[in-house]
Amino acid sequence: MAPSLELTQTLSVSQITGHIQHILEEDFASVWVKGEISNLTRHSSGHWYFSLKDHGAQLGAVMFRRQNQSVRFEIIHGMEITVHGRISVYPPQGRYQLIVDQMQAAGQGDLHLAFEALKKKLHSEGLFDQELKQPLPRYPKQIGIITSPTGAAIQDMINILGRRFPLAKLVLIPVKVQGEGAAAEISRAIDSFNQTGDCDVLIVGRGGGSLEDLWAFNEEIVARAIAQSSIPIVSAVGHETDTTISDYVADRRAPTPSAAAELVTPDQYELRNRLNDLGQSLQTRILHRVSRYEQRLDAIQKSYALKRPVLMLEQSYQELDHLQDRTVRLTNEKINLMLSRLEGLEQKNEALNPLSILERGYAVLCQADGKIIQSAKSLNKGEKIQIRVHDGELQTTINTIKLKK
Repeated sequence: MAPSLELTQTLSVSQITGHIQHILEEDFASVWVKGEISNLTRHSSGHWYFSLKDHGAQLGAVMFRRQNQSVRFEIIHGMEITVHGRISVYPPQGRYQLIVDQMQAAGQGDLHLAFEALKKKLHSEGLFDQELKQPLPRYPKQIGIITSPTGAAIQDMINILGRRFPLAKLVLIPVKVQGEGAAAEISRAIDSFNQTGDCDVLIVGRGGGSLEDLWAFNEEIVARAIAQSSIPIVSAVGHETDTTISDYVADRRAPTPSAAAELVTPDQYELRNRLNDLGQSLQTRILHRVSRYEQRLDAIQKSYALKRPVLMLEQSYQELDHLQDRTVRLTNEKINLMLSRLEGLEQKNEALNPLSILERGYAVLCQADGKIIQSAKSLNKGEKIQIRVHDGELQTTINTIKLKK
């Protein structure tokens, strides 16, 4: 029991503070407290100083290095935790605080079981297979971002993307990243980007938080939307120590949103240096080739043929004369051949000419109208006919017609 104090007694500050300390440490020697971390300071000594708060109050707390070394998760501002410890008073500042000896993330047990169950299910379906991972584009023209429009993550990404690769256009679909309906908004945003097909790569994520805060990225609906995306997706959820189902399904995982911005873009300064190196290399190769051509030109200028152009012309004259003689000879041969063929055709034509036959004593009989008589049956007694011989024509009258039996 704390020693009683006389109300009329004048007390020093140390006395009343010591009395309050004795009462608090006796009545709150072992307590569990649940709250949200704020004002977190990691001292160089290794001790953690922070406040636990809820909607109505806050409580200062400290966890010394010897105790916090057993904490197996990253604590951050805004994270909800459950701690065990004792209430004490820090006399130099006259304030009470919680001396923490144990810490765990609030609700970690149930959520961890749900996380492992979904992870096992999706892994068995092959959604984590490396064969399904799509490569990221080297030089994206348009980058889609799915995150909260008000968080620090989006500002970090915009700054980094603008600094590294300002040629890329950024398209943001703002979504809730925690709480009821967040998972549905995230999956709808992924589907929307895939329907338009305007972006080359997507960044899906948010800043750090508690397991509950990050839970939207552990929902099955988000995991399946990522797996079905035809656009490569980088998952960028929380801090480096945070791992979500989205990280396993995505084509690439970035430890932070800032790291995701660096992952999807080349560094413009590195590109400029590379282009400068390529330009210098190209210039060197061009100069080397020009030097080679200059050497070849110099060799040509010193060559025997270029020194004796008259000789080259004389050789050309001789070749031209030779070609001319050959052309004349071939032309004459062709003409003689054609004349010989023409003479043969004339002889054949002469042999077939009916007038040549008349010269050998034959005659051609024609009716008065000039039609050649081919049969005696076509004639009548008294009919006048013409007789054509080689040097003229005769007229006569038919007196007798004898037909062959």
